Amino acid sequence: MSSVPVTTWSLEQTSPADLLPAAAPEGDVRIVRAEVPSPEFSRFLYASVGGDIRWTDRLGWTYARWQEYLERPGVETWVAYDRGTPAGYVELEPQDDGVVEIVYFGLIPAFRGRRVGGHLLAYGTARAWDLAERWPGRTPTKRVWLHTCSKDGEHAMDNYLRRGFKLFDTKVEPEPEVATPGPWPGAYPA
Repeated sequence: MSSVPVTTWSLEQTSPADLLPAAAPEGDVRIVRAEVPSPEFSRFLYASVGGDIRWTDRLGWTYARWQEYLERPGVETWVAYDRGTPAGYVELEPQDDGVVEIVYFGLIPAFRGRRVGGHLLAYGTARAWDLAERWPGRTPTKRVWLHTCSKDGEHAMDNYLRRGFKLFDTKVEPEPEVATPGPWPGAYPA
């Protein structure tokens, strides 16, 4: 199997004041927390958002693994809906010492380019900063971080920088070249 070099950039905010807002998109776009852990829904979001950009690390997860992950205290999924249809999501995972990672963020391909992404990222980042308010006993957030890579959408890095994230690490590593999985096999051209 051949490999391709993949650049991974890690970015962070170290204060809520770092967050730069985005204009709300026009129309009926709402962002709602998925409060009931649902492996089916989370896998749908993961495969639908990441299918054309080769998100593959969770495709082999069992139902039980999804359930266990989603039930961890502080793990949150915030979903953007455009006129009632899921358009994208932000997944937050608290870590030690007041750190929250934006583990996944993105839009379903049909909703890209509609100004939903900046709004969703700003909203999700704000929820990372106030996560401890919803989870008694958690350390207040002191740092929010994420990573993006050269496989992600062409506007991803620019969106993170426009929301106030700062680059703190860059790595280039070979990864196996895999076919674009899509939300189901063959959904997107390779």
